[in-house]
Amino acid sequence: MLTEREVISTLNMLRNEHLDVRTVTLGVSLFDCVSHDLDLFTANVKAKISRYAANLVRVCDEIGDKYGIPVVNKRISVSPIAVVGAPFGPDGMVRICQALDDAAKEANVNFLGGFSALVEKGFTTGDRALIEALPEALATTERICSSINVASSRSGINMDAVALMGRQILKTADATKEHGGLGCAKLVVFANIPQDVPFMAGAYLGVGEPDVVINVGVSGPGVVKKAIDRAVEARSENFTIMDVAEVIKRTAFKVTRVGEMIGKEVAQRLNIPFGVADLSLAPTPAVGDSVGEIFQSVGLSSIGAPGTTAILAMLNDCVKKGGAFASSSVGGLSGAFIPVSEDSSIEAAATAGLLSLEKLEAMTSVCSVGLDMIAIPGDTSAATISGIIADEMAIGMINHKTTAVRLIPVPGKTVGDVVNFGGLLGKAAIIPVPKGDSSGFINFGGRIPAPIHSLKN
Repeated sequence: MLTEREVISTLNMLRNEHLDVRTVTLGVSLFDCVSHDLDLFTANVKAKISRYAANLVRVCDEIGDKYGIPVVNKRISVSPIAVVGAPFGPDGMVRICQALDDAAKEANVNFLGGFSALVEKGFTTGDRALIEALPEALATTERICSSINVASSRSGINMDAVALMGRQILKTADATKEHGGLGCAKLVVFANIPQDVPFMAGAYLGVGEPDVVINVGVSGPGVVKKAIDRAVEARSENFTIMDVAEVIKRTAFKVTRVGEMIGKEVAQRLNIPFGVADLSLAPTPAVGDSVGEIFQSVGLSSIGAPGTTAILAMLNDCVKKGGAFASSSVGGLSGAFIPVSEDSSIEAAATAGLLSLEKLEAMTSVCSVGLDMIAIPGDTSAATISGIIADEMAIGMINHKTTAVRLIPVPGKTVGDVVNFGGLLGKAAIIPVPKGDSSGFINFGGRIPAPIHSLKN
């Protein structure tokens, strides 16, 4: 039970500090939909999603109104399509993606994730078909998100997949060039992807998950910033960075309790099991809802200034500590996101040259995900994109953590130009990529072996 003081504090978060439940994501397994007949398979998929998702948006809105805590996004994740759609070629994969898009529209959710493949150790026929289909699939749908896992700490890095994804990202950008390469904003390359991510674009339902499940994504960067600001304003002479860490931890505890409460009630109303609360600090372009602004509250002139990586490490760790104490069902990614275009403060720092691709990469060694929503010149080579992916995958593999890359090569634009994706995806200035040629390395192919500490059995 919350104390009177905690209730008042939570009410203040709602009124002034952008507290919300960022997403409720319905996971739906499609393994029992499998068929060698494409029409029957897509019909089965749409019927099952409709059966479980028909009331998702209405129930989330009703519960949000009941508590005065908005559920901003309602989403669906499904089993990796490369597995359940394995009998079909690239054209079939495109049709499956379009059927999923129709199901997402019918359910009135904003995104559906799971057009995914897990290829960290090699390709199946279904994996290759799905990856080949990506440009057309993402160009002809509105709400589908795709994730490709190309590395893990247990398996190493599939460099053939890394090379292929560099090429497919460019093709996806070209296929959606009329919208600034928007398809790439819905395509993410992972190392060590969790099976229960509620946040897009990486959401999918892993093979070890229930038939249906409700996962909730909590956020609240504005809440964390305001809590730090209050503590700093009232600080005594003995107030140190350890006290800041304690403030973050306590705030994460409160936010997680609220999010889990909403998620469990949605699950109960829909008669579906509750899965996890992902307590990641996920920003939006709105002022006051920024992860980047937290760095200013902790004494930096801007995110990107020296000290940024240290603060991000503390922020990520304290969010996890507070959330883990608040809930026994913490999962997903759980930490801090740094998506450049989706965070007004981070975007401003990148535009001003305070955040380079190299600095962002350094920050990913201590944050939840990785190089996220970064716009780069449209003429960037596939080998360069693959080299950037390989570097990021190595950080995840060696450090036993999730890392990811969501790069957007914007057709026809170069460094200093701006692309506006609109809505939650925000806008971003095109930033330079490191110079040099990676093609010889990428052309080797094969697999970078897993590190020695993968032998844990």
